[in-house]
Amino acid sequence: MRTAVGFCLAFVLSLVMLILLGHSAVAQLLEKKVLTLEAARKMVAAAEVEAERNHLRGVVAVVDDGGWPILIERMDNSAYTASVELAPAKARTAALFKKPSQALEDAINHGRIAAVTAWDFVEMQGGLPIVVDGQVIGGIGASFDTPEHDVEIAQAGLSALGR
Repeated sequence: MRTAVGFCLAFVLSLVMLILLGHSAVAQLLEKKVLTLEAARKMVAAAEVEAERNHLRGVVAVVDDGGWPILIERMDNSAYTASVELAPAKARTAALFKKPSQALEDAINHGRIAAVTAWDFVEMQGGLPIVVDGQVIGGIGASFDTPEHDVEIAQAGLSALGR
């Protein structure tokens, strides 16, 4: 009988300790926003609506905060075959640098020539970071015909996230 009571008491104490330790361990973790495929589809669709409105064809890409592709969509008859590589690279650059890809282009144009050595990044306009509650959770990149159109279309996709 004593053994059974002792066992029950030890079990309850162990359970309480696990609950308390588990709570403090959880308190040490940060919450992180992440992009879903549904959100990426919504952004790409909005970007393509803007492109269609301007009679443009190209590629739109959305990546996560690590620069990994979530969605890449090439419109029919896109202006440049290279856009298939450029759009995701612009999105990746924006996500990892946590600023528009244009910032690297501007740095180079203003004399920071060393920025061209940023390996595996694209120093061209058209990539924008996706920021939610102050956290960069990914990037969107567009590659169409001009740098201005690329930014405009990426911005249209980015704007869809808030809707």
